[in-house]
Amino acid sequence: MPLFALPFPAIDPVLIAFGPFAIRWYALAYVAGILAGWWLARTIAGRQELWSGQSPITPMDIDDVIIWAAIGIVLGGRAGYVLFYNPAYFAANPEQILVLWRGGMSFHGGFAGTVLALLLFARKRGISMLSMLDVAAIVTPIGLFLGRLANFVNGELWGRVADVPWAFVFPHAGSEPRHPSQLYEAGLEGVVLFAVLIIATRRGALTRPGLIGGLFVGGYGLARIVSEFFREPDAQLGFLAGGLTMGMLLSLPMLLVGAGAIWYALRRPPRTA
Repeated sequence: MPLFALPFPAIDPVLIAFGPFAIRWYALAYVAGILAGWWLARTIAGRQELWSGQSPITPMDIDDVIIWAAIGIVLGGRAGYVLFYNPAYFAANPEQILVLWRGGMSFHGGFAGTVLALLLFARKRGISMLSMLDVAAIVTPIGLFLGRLANFVNGELWGRVADVPWAFVFPHAGSEPRHPSQLYEAGLEGVVLFAVLIIATRRGALTRPGLIGGLFVGGYGLARIVSEFFREPDAQLGFLAGGLTMGMLLSLPMLLVGAGAIWYALRRPPRTA
């Protein structure tokens, strides 16, 4: 047990309320992430030098696809949480499925929902599917970073018991100090992964469709697995076989898919002007 632990900051999960209507940090993180991602995606689509010629995606395409992506994020994220993390509870309380403002979103479900939405949009517009996924991959860490900060503000998804000097006593996790695993994830899934993708983009990765997407999928899978060693498993699931957590189990295939996408992209000749 450490000599001291950091008190959890008293941040109200509700930013501002107007009678029964409330704006929560959690919802604001999603909105801000989508808007910031939209702005950056438009910028990337308009930078021809990043594509070694004419971009296969226009800024107008980004304007149109953002609604598709937002629907995929919300529906997929909620469906993933319901199916993977708490199916028994929602089977008994189906009316709670739509209560999104109390939290309960799965990245892996949101990822699957967004990929499906982007593929359908790209097919409808006749856009390169891999290039569409590449652009989405670059901007996704922004939302991940903001979402993990919102998890910290909500005092949810806390870490395992720890004796490090920066451990926090979370208000709903007992009296023991714990790893601020939400901040670890914000750093790895948000800051580090975003930096890797931006560096790769500046070095011409968009000229090889699928390469950025592969880096994101594999990079997220690795970052999430590392973070899971510090994160307390969901109470209703606990540890799975071999000491794995559900987050690890869902992230392991991402390592294989990411590696396969990188291999495929590097085998194909790059785009030329």
